[in-house]
Amino acid sequence: MTWDQMRPLLEQGTIDTLYMTGWSTLIAVLGGLPLGVLLVLTDRGGPLRNAVLNKAIGVVVNVGRSLPFIILMVALIPVTRAVVGTAIGPTAAIVPLAIGAIPFFARLVETAVREVDHGLVEAAHAMGGGTWTVVLKVLLPQSLPSLVAGLTTTVIAVIGYSAMAGAVGGGGLGSLALVYGYQRFETGFTLVTVAVLVAVVTAVQLLGDGAVRLLSRRERAST
Repeated sequence: MTWDQMRPLLEQGTIDTLYMTGWSTLIAVLGGLPLGVLLVLTDRGGPLRNAVLNKAIGVVVNVGRSLPFIILMVALIPVTRAVVGTAIGPTAAIVPLAIGAIPFFARLVETAVREVDHGLVEAAHAMGGGTWTVVLKVLLPQSLPSLVAGLTTTVIAVIGYSAMAGAVGGGGLGSLALVYGYQRFETGFTLVTVAVLVAVVTAVQLLGDGAVRLLSRRERAST
């Protein structure tokens, strides 16, 4: 296969991969951020201590993280079809990608929030701050560099998941590598696809690392 033949396929595959990754990451943040914060708030010593709720959330998160993505994607085919009307294509892949990424990001959020100095939380409570004031004014701002680092890790994981989604008709670069590289024995196409994926992941990592350094400098400057 010549470069002129590969280029439009790679361009569309890259667009599909970024489309799946972008929407899945957004949903993962919207779902994983509150779950991660709740895991901290409802734990022992937390302001919303609730052992039953904490264990229930923990079980859901652990189950979600323990399932291999390819199995999760196949198991969610009926749900995907009910939500978007089809189980094939980039839009359909967003459903299992997001569901798989939510518990992954939730655990990273939990870890980041737990790193916040407990003295700051106590000081906020002493000044009359309620639970959600403490969350919005102390926990999230203070853990922001770690949250961005966790988000970067999540985006990279979703890109990897999206490549696996190609095995069951999810589209994107993974589907191209499978159809053209593996099934049609186009080794050169596979190598180019891998190079594009490496480039995308590297760009995401560099952007994430840069954002973390910037936020860390601002945090040090403010203190």
